[in-house]
Amino acid sequence: MPIADALNTASDMGLDLVEINNSNAVPIVKIMDYGKFKYEQKKHASEAKKNQKTTELREVWIKPFIEGNDLNIKMKKVFEFLESGNKVKITVMTKGSKKVLARGKDAVPELFARIVEIIGDKGTIESKSKPDERTKSMVIAPTK
Repeated sequence: MPIADALNTASDMGLDLVEINNSNAVPIVKIMDYGKFKYEQKKHASEAKKNQKTTELREVWIKPFIEGNDLNIKMKKVFEFLESGNKVKITVMTKGSKKVLARGKDAVPELFARIVEIIGDKGTIESKSKPDERTKSMVIAPTK
């Protein structure tokens, strides 16, 4: 059917002639209500956006020589973040006094080992910081 005839037919029916694909030698057109088509597309896009789950990266700062009870309080917060579906970045502050620098070489790996032991199967380690960085950190994702 020639395009002019299709255009007349569409206007007689009160609809629009919409070009679907113009990359071929012969253009592909469709007779439809364009306003309704755009409304349906917008409705499907908003529905897909509504069902989409977003995750945030939450951060918890810890000092290298933290006491046991303080660590438990921080880990409660980490568990809250993991249960709500967010990733958690645990950062250890290693800058500061000479005591931290003198004893700090073994403190951070031991602290990370304690944290991994506490987390257990509630989260998985996604990444760790490089050994030469000043602030050490690790990202924990919730288990599925």
